[in-house]
Amino acid sequence: MPRRHWLVKSEPFKYSWDQFVRDGSTYWDGVRNALARNNLRAMQKGDLVFYYHSNEGKEVVGVARVTREHYPDPTSDDERWLVVDLKPVKALKQPVGLAEIKADAALAEIPLVRQSRLSVMPLDKKAFDRILKLGGTTLPKKA
Repeated sequence: MPRRHWLVKSEPFKYSWDQFVRDGSTYWDGVRNALARNNLRAMQKGDLVFYYHSNEGKEVVGVARVTREHYPDPTSDDERWLVVDLKPVKALKQPVGLAEIKADAALAEIPLVRQSRLSVMPLDKKAFDRILKLGGTTLPKKA
């Protein structure tokens, strides 16, 4: 099955890319929106995920990989909520800001622009590759 691509958002003062890299992995918790939860449910081991700093910074800063598919959110007693495990892959050489994304015609229809409040969203491969290019970043073939 072909790999899928995603974007997750975190406020850097709550959980920054740098903290994620120091931790080496994390489970992506705290999602309390049904559409975002459904996106977590659709993530598969090996999928690539952009890490986006929301509110402060408003920029894509790194790439992660799904290392474990969805399971119950250990921070919630409500079985509807899920998490996935993520591992950092690589920081972008140059963070890609929301203004730059919005200004790029090839990215005008991505969920980050159209559904800006959604915390977990899919990206097609073309958009994912475009943001990588804007960030001056290449991934190893096995990433």
